[in-house]
Amino acid sequence: MEVVYEDNHIIIVNKQSGEIVQGDKTGDRPLSDIVKDYIKEKYQKPGAVFLGVVHRLDRPVSGLVVFARTSKALTRLNKMFAEGEVHKTYWALVRSEKREVRSEKFVDDGEWHTLEHWLVRNEKQNKSYAYATEKPNAKKAILKYRLIGKSDNYSLLEVQLMTGRHHQIRCQLAAMGCPIKGDLKYGAPRSNPDGSISLLSRRMEFIHPVSKERVTVEAPLPDDPLWQAFKQ
Repeated sequence: MEVVYEDNHIIIVNKQSGEIVQGDKTGDRPLSDIVKDYIKEKYQKPGAVFLGVVHRLDRPVSGLVVFARTSKALTRLNKMFAEGEVHKTYWALVRSEKREVRSEKFVDDGEWHTLEHWLVRNEKQNKSYAYATEKPNAKKAILKYRLIGKSDNYSLLEVQLMTGRHHQIRCQLAAMGCPIKGDLKYGAPRSNPDGSISLLSRRMEFIHPVSKERVTVEAPLPDDPLWQAFKQ
């Protein structure tokens, strides 16, 4: 486990692909338990350790995850995330098919571009579907993206979420004809060897819920050679 920021009220760690943030039906040990053990050992805390789960990342996604160390921080962070006061930036490696999908085309000029869809979540499939027009039970999804790097076969996109929907980045980029590398669920032609998808929660910026100071943290790039080729 890699801690990238820590104080008395919050702790931010760099999640590895394959880790789950909170316990689920798989029974695998979640990251939240690992962080609790870290706090208990480092600060020699007797009894149970408080740790609040504020948000989640999909299992195959890597990058920054924020946890609350106090109930005060948890309440305030929950409100901040709900109201969009935590600015999250993601990096995604995609193979652009350079084709129009539902009248949308991937634009690689380096400027910010906006994607808007209506997403319908299928619980049984654990998958979301994107539509250009409103559908029953659909939720509006908005993100911004820009090209920040290129290799022979892949493009590196920086993505900012305007809304928080189930599998939003994965679904919307695929709907544009740019499935994330390794994301078989959303149309990638093959999986990554380690089972990850090439989506990274790269940067977070927010005002600290207690101290009111600005916090800016950044996750390191995964060790994968393709990610490392984009190191700046």
